[in-house]
Amino acid sequence: MHNYTGLLKKEGDQLIYTNSADETKYKMFRDNLPEGTLVEVYMDIQSDNGSLAQLAKIHAMIRQLCTHTGDSFEDMKLIIKKRAGLCIEKELDGSRFLYCKSFADVSKEELSLTIQAIQEISHLLEFPLL
Repeated sequence: MHNYTGLLKKEGDQLIYTNSADETKYKMFRDNLPEGTLVEVYMDIQSDNGSLAQLAKIHAMIRQLCTHTGDSFEDMKLIIKKRAGLCIEKELDGSRFLYCKSFADVSKEELSLTIQAIQEISHLLEFPLL
């Protein structure tokens, strides 16, 4: 296991796991680290998650693009997430890793940027979506 991502919640002066699966994944990650290993930490505040309406619109637009291009839903979703700035790329020991946020875990503003990225891609493909 080369990476760990999870969701923590501030309670008092502590950050606690929001579910036991995140805690278990973290412990597995930590326990498999060789002594002296350096670990890079990135934290981001998750606030005012996007609405179900935004998520539904994004998924509908992705399906329309897939129908037009013939790409799979997952491939198109990855292209869109990269363009919207929801992915982080990292190289470690000669291997490249890509972590992308889930649409369910991003803010309203990030979902708005995602919709904008989809519209940009659709215009590049000469298949404008509304």
